[in-house]
Amino acid sequence: MREKRIELWRKNRGIVFILPSLIGVSLFFLLPYLSVLKQSFTSTISSEWLGLANYQTVLENKAFRLAVTNTVKFMGACLPILLSLSLSFALLLQKNQRFSNWIKTGFLFPMVIPVASIAFFWRLMFEKQGLLNLLLSKVNDSPVDWMNSKSAFWVLVFTYVWKNLGYNLILWLSGLAGIPEMIYEAAKVDGAGKWTIFFRITVPNLLPTFFVITVLSTLNTFKIFREAYLVAGEYPHQSMYMVQHVFNNWFREMDVGKMAAGSILNTVGIMLLIVLLQKKLGEIDD
Repeated sequence: MREKRIELWRKNRGIVFILPSLIGVSLFFLLPYLSVLKQSFTSTISSEWLGLANYQTVLENKAFRLAVTNTVKFMGACLPILLSLSLSFALLLQKNQRFSNWIKTGFLFPMVIPVASIAFFWRLMFEKQGLLNLLLSKVNDSPVDWMNSKSAFWVLVFTYVWKNLGYNLILWLSGLAGIPEMIYEAAKVDGAGKWTIFFRITVPNLLPTFFVITVLSTLNTFKIFREAYLVAGEYPHQSMYMVQHVFNNWFREMDVGKMAAGSILNTVGIMLLIVLLQKKLGEIDD
């Protein structure tokens, strides 16, 4: 009997260890999310069953479509820049270890700066009477209101890349550290060049790290709303009007049905993107 209990414990001890976290996730995420799913099909006031009416309203909403378009464009602009820059710096730091600790600290420094300080600096720099226009006053007589033009979108892109570069850099370095050095040495002995080693050894071994970084970077694009909101308020220039702006305005109006339907659509979109990325990377790995 004792041996059976010991064997049963060995088989199920993993479940025992994750049970506290599983209970917490269920109470504070899964159950509230099921409530959101229910509210997406019902009326905000009377809780009457509406079917797909809330989803139809959200999809026909011009502000929501503009926000989704801008968010997708923002991801398309930010992710390639961030991933390529952070990988390039990681490869350079891997080869030059002398000042790597100081450089990594410098890259991580933007993450500890309060969001309010970043927003204040951007307003000081890019407003119509800001520092950038002061520097360009000798070239351009008429000042440009950067945050109320299409340039605001690229200011937001720069903010995102600058803030997340160090975090991705550390993740790339951890992935590079996991590649055995003997593989590189064997490739050099066989006469492989630098580019052959990079594309045939480094890139395939970094695919799991690439997947993790891409997913985290995608999720982090939704956090840029804080900077956009503090710099330009609830209704910024339409080029930087993101999904979070829509949810913020719906929350202010207490339009629960729209918020619930929009959040479900948002979740489905992110999950499809992650599944598609995982499938593509699986095909490459095979």
